[in-house]
Amino acid sequence: MLLFCETESEKAKANDPVLAGPYWGAWGAYVESVEKAGIIVSGAPLQPPHTATTLRIRDGQRHVQDGPYADTKEQFGGFYVINVPDLDTALQWAARCPAASGGAVEVRPVLVLPPRK
Repeated sequence: MLLFCETESEKAKANDPVLAGPYWGAWGAYVESVEKAGIIVSGAPLQPPHTATTLRIRDGQRHVQDGPYADTKEQFGGFYVINVPDLDTALQWAARCPAASGGAVEVRPVLVLPPRK
């Protein structure tokens, strides 16, 4: 799984009249290349962090917090689940992602659960 994280200033480019073209152009090119490679299993962009709701259970009690769980410099903006043969290939795709240059792309294997009986 590729988890896309961007700083607020990078994400703000999406709505800037001057910077939106290059921002969305880079993302469009990346999305097109991933689609052409045929490696996407699933993926989605996310609404901004202020729309998040975090739930924690502590001492058997449900605690709900509006907004993201942690105050971070980067925000989780979306993800792709890709089907590639190894970590090196996943890292190559992560390096091509626009989020890698201004934020980060976390590469993490999806846990495959055993079949339920």
